[in-house]
Amino acid sequence: MTSRASGTGVGPLLKSWREQRRISQLELALRADSSARHISFVETGRSRPSEEMVLRLSEHLDVPVRERNALLLAAGYAPRFTETAMDDPSMAVVREALERLLRGYEPYPALVVDGTYTLVAANRGLALIMEGVPEHLLAPPANAMRVVLHPEGAAGRIRNYRQWRAHLLDQMERQIALDRSDALRALYEEVAAYPPPEGADESDGDEGGAGGGAGGGEAGDAAAFALGNFALPLRIEHGGQVLTFLSSISTFNTPMDVTVAELAIETFLPADPATAKYLMSALG
Repeated sequence: MTSRASGTGVGPLLKSWREQRRISQLELALRADSSARHISFVETGRSRPSEEMVLRLSEHLDVPVRERNALLLAAGYAPRFTETAMDDPSMAVVREALERLLRGYEPYPALVVDGTYTLVAANRGLALIMEGVPEHLLAPPANAMRVVLHPEGAAGRIRNYRQWRAHLLDQMERQIALDRSDALRALYEEVAAYPPPEGADESDGDEGGAGGGAGGGEAGDAAAFALGNFALPLRIEHGGQVLTFLSSISTFNTPMDVTVAELAIETFLPADPATAKYLMSALG
């Protein structure tokens, strides 16, 4: 991923982050144990912040780790956070922890992606529901957004395609606003331009995510409708069954490496007993 150009002074960059967070100079000063006058001087370039102050302001503005390096460079300091490739030997402990976590979620689908949604790892549950996706979409480096939204990918089997597509694009827009990554913007423009799969309008469920669970039926319809009032489910067909999932995304706490900071673990938990039973039977 790319970050904002460090040629811009640190003051305007900090001001941009503060305004994006909708925090006043006074509020930021109170949080960072400083003064509104000093914050103003930093933002206008009248005062050069110390390295410690740049990091402190970044922390209180919830600036992504990659962008904290950009702020340090703009202020004339060396980057503080390393960026280690996932295949580096030093990352073995991270890879092993992720693999154990993914196995622990089986038979339920789970995956790990980086900051541009490149697939880092996945478990057997995800491989199951992605069966039938062509190899050209799954070949490394596979991208989760392409796999899901491409008309030749999983899109044709997602029963609430329009809702799920809108959810994913909104997720990407919020991330772009936070990270301001050119690579992520290019990915967004690509997947947003994909045509809907044939029959997408007819396959969508009722408004609010209603629709049958695994195997359908009145009980499944009622469960999915009730679920749609609280969270948007993913409803995807597999083997003639409609599986219903709730998704959850987790990240590492206080990461000190850019690569680790941008990893996201997404898990799909069964939203009804029929989905859980189907997965247990298929992979249990």
